[in-house]
Amino acid sequence: MTRTNGSKGRGVAAVVAAVVVAGVGSVARADTAKEIDAGVKAARETCARQVPGCKAAAAKANGMLVFPEITEAGLILGGSYGEGALVIGARTIAYYSTSSGSIGLQIGAEKHAGIIMFMTVKALDDFRNSSGWEAGADANVTLIDKANIGDIDTLIEKEPVIAFAFGHRGLMGDLSVEGSKMSKIER
Repeated sequence: MTRTNGSKGRGVAAVVAAVVVAGVGSVARADTAKEIDAGVKAARETCARQVPGCKAAAAKANGMLVFPEITEAGLILGGSYGEGALVIGARTIAYYSTSSGSIGLQIGAEKHAGIIMFMTVKALDDFRNSSGWEAGADANVTLIDKANIGDIDTLIEKEPVIAFAFGHRGLMGDLSVEGSKMSKIER
């Protein structure tokens, strides 16, 4: 029986996770700016209509990253990918992808929409001036869910970056914004 050392095993796991993310990304990739824009508009409307606190937060946000569809899949190694846009006011400023890779106890696949709202000018400027932004590393992101929705007004006023995930289809054992990397894309 051959044993691999820890660093070699982690390296192999990282390569496999990258392949999973690339595979998920190729399935989830939008083709055109027009398709992304239509999805962004629909996601914003759905969030405002169906998700408690989303409309109030959007009214106060300085800008938001809207990902109409994020595909997530995993079987021990997992990944996610989606494409969306940075919107300020009603105007699309740029297009972005979100991706993550993970290893651990996970199984399943799902699709969902996500909106990351920049509640302060500084948070928005920090994002726009970065060459690749990672939730949790470059900024703490507060995910709004059933557990903290009662504090939505306080969160809107105090947290520089908040996020909503909604429209879940499928089954995945984990939902997190932390570790997701946002990168500018051309469309």
